[in-house]
Amino acid sequence: MKMNRRDALAAVGALLGTTFISEELFAVSKFGGQTALKTNDLFSAKDIQLLDEVADTIIPETKTPGAKAAKVGEFMALMITDCYTPNVRDNFIKGLTQINEESNTMFGKAFLSCSPEERKVLLIKLDKDQKENQRAKKPTHYFRLMKELTLLGYFTSEIGGTQQLTYEEVPGKYEGCISYKKGDPVYLNP
Repeated sequence: MKMNRRDALAAVGALLGTTFISEELFAVSKFGGQTALKTNDLFSAKDIQLLDEVADTIIPETKTPGAKAAKVGEFMALMITDCYTPNVRDNFIKGLTQINEESNTMFGKAFLSCSPEERKVLLIKLDKDQKENQRAKKPTHYFRLMKELTLLGYFTSEIGGTQQLTYEEVPGKYEGCISYKKGDPVYLNP
């Protein structure tokens, strides 16, 4: 078989080009464009909506988008499903029910039906509860985990990393001293 230079370059280009196809592109082609996070049926759409609203109460929309816009609820569901032990997972899932029970006790309605101010009051109470829980050296309170995952999910998202923080692509040139004025956004170097 005789191959000319043009055919050889085309074959090598095709071979090398396929190695640079991203996982995301592969996933889109494999799953018909559906790249929604899978949560192994542990979390319903209503649960993720509740997690989004809890996260959005912790990091609300201001001049920049809030946690709900960054889909932090889906992030929390994925992290709990894939990265935590069954005990922590069960405690977290029970926490979703407990949030609604606390909300019903305090305001006579479910968390999702509460006003933003009522949600804030409830989460402040849960934050105090988790701090007391921590002082007593009890197992991690579900709200502490929700709060930590909210911060992690938001500040590692594209929205949090580029609109809330100042994104500085790495690698880049090294600048040992960058001028910073009080009030400037914090830098994010992934």
